[in-house]
Amino acid sequence: MPNDPAATTEDVVIRQMRDQIVENDLKIVQALNQRIALVSRLREYKEGRGMEFVDHSREEWMVRYLQGANRGALSDDGLAEIYSHILELTKRETVD
Repeated sequence: MPNDPAATTEDVVIRQMRDQIVENDLKIVQALNQRIALVSRLREYKEGRGMEFVDHSREEWMVRYLQGANRGALSDDGLAEIYSHILELTKRETVD
């Protein structure tokens, strides 16, 4: 990774794991950017038709849906917290 201070570590296992973490972080950033672009289009569409942009019941459903689909180490509470931040960020980032 460019300019990564950990790249000088002599422990190959640590370096490989950190590289994998960075790869996953890049995927998260890409997914967030795609989400924001889609939400921007949705906001335009809804507001162009005089519809309310925020749908709290949809947000609550989405958290429950993701919690049901989650099969990893992330707890339901942790997932709800992260998603809450994502929702708030998305709303801020899509404001004209």
